[in-house]
Amino acid sequence: MKIYTKTGDKGMTRLVDGSCVEKFNPRVEAYGSVDELNSSLGLIRSSLQPQNPLSEPLPDQLPDPFSELNLQLEIVQNQLFSVGSLLATSELAVFNKLPQITVAHINQLEQWIDRYSETLPALKNFILPGGHVTASLLHISRTACRRAERRSSEIYAKEDQYQNVLIYLNRLSDLLFTWARWVNLKKKYTETLWKKEHV
Repeated sequence: MKIYTKTGDKGMTRLVDGSCVEKFNPRVEAYGSVDELNSSLGLIRSSLQPQNPLSEPLPDQLPDPFSELNLQLEIVQNQLFSVGSLLATSELAVFNKLPQITVAHINQLEQWIDRYSETLPALKNFILPGGHVTASLLHISRTACRRAERRSSEIYAKEDQYQNVLIYLNRLSDLLFTWARWVNLKKKYTETLWKKEHV
């Protein structure tokens, strides 16, 4: 299969259901935003990898506290591929044959939010995005997720079969925020509060 199809040479692209639309179509904007989000999560996972991925852990070495987060991010990346494919079809018959985002997926995100929040200090003020580089990357992914949610809401406004997609993206942005705070806690980075007097 060739990488280049030349379909886009005139500003068009092909959807999962085989139809062609302009590249500025809201549906393309929606799944394109999801693709950007997924790529940003890949960068986060790279930041969590050990310096030498081929090295074996020493017998007395403590488990990496971020290895589970890495696995959870991989699960989310796989689910975002499903989100993208669902957004990339305008035919309901094709939509129903694709891997779906279910209530179980949404519940899993909520469980992770609750679990990681248990160790975090109560949030009484707005915080500035930043801290450890991985936390900063998670904040960037959070904003990318919000954009994907906004773009997807344009599709949902006319096609209510995307409700679970919209809820999933909404929960995921909350989870990314929670993960960012958790990483800063584990890395011993102090959260920077928003100082209204600087405005």
